[in-house]
Formats: sequence, C-alpha cells, structure tokens
Amino acid sequence: MPKGSPNTQTKATDKYQAKIGLTVKGFKIRKSLADEFAAACEKAGVGQAATISRLMQEFIDQQKGTANGEG
Repeated sequence: MPKGSPNTQTKATDKYQAKIGLTVKGFKIRKSLADEFAAACEKAGVGQAATISRLMQEFIDQQKGTANGEG
C-alpha cells in the first residue's frame, strides 16, 4: 500500500494489481544498457515491461528444459 494518504484511484489500482498478481521488481543495471533497451523497444513498438516479462519467461522455460536434461 502506498505511503501517506493515497487517493481512491491509487487504492483501487493497488487492489487490482494485487488481484491479478502484479508485483514491482527493482534492480540496478548500467544506464547505457537501459537506454539502449528503451530505444530498441521503442523502435520495435513494444513495451519494456512486456519485453522483460517475455525474456524472463523464455529463460525460465529454457532452464526447466535444462533441468529435465533437454538442453
């Protein structure tokens, strides 16, 4: 929940995001990499969050295959 005195919309947004299972992940990466990634996503017409989510899922799937002796 947000700090301070969140308005009704903020509360509703937080409730919805919790309901559908969204979470915030924070990490530090080189600024140059982040800038290049943002530019590449913009050029491709895709969102950064969606692209990171897809890459994460592909890595998870790949590791599951490796754990099963497939890769």
